[in-house]
Amino acid sequence: MRLWTLHPRYLDALGLVALWREALLARKVLAGLTRGYRYHPQLERFRQADDTLAAIDTYLAEVWAEAGRRSYRFDAGKIGAERLTVQLEATSGQLAFEWSHLRRKLALRDPVKLDEFAEVVTPQVHPLFRIVEGGVSSWERP
Repeated sequence: MRLWTLHPRYLDALGLVALWREALLARKVLAGLTRGYRYHPQLERFRQADDTLAAIDTYLAEVWAEAGRRSYRFDAGKIGAERLTVQLEATSGQLAFEWSHLRRKLALRDPVKLDEFAEVVTPQVHPLFRIVEGGVSSWERP
């Protein structure tokens, strides 16, 4: 499971579809509707929110919006209506780690998509997150 800190605009088609599915699974986990993945480290930051379902729904809403910008048809009915009005913190080190990780994936899977962002040094962040100084997150499993 990978729930990216960076904006979903950078993902290739395969990555965006995978993110949608994984975030929907995360939503089920956070709602207590699964037995597996309950302790997945990627969920730690969502659990720190006052309203975990609003946090993951806010996350999913932007993934859905990115899909719409690409004319993909993701089902918005799978997302709850509540949204967070505050951002969750994410570290600059985590963002840098993810950007490097995604660039390696795109080099293999979709070099054309990688070329679109060749000039990007620091990627845009998913709107749910606010970047603070810091290293790679403790929950990351490099």
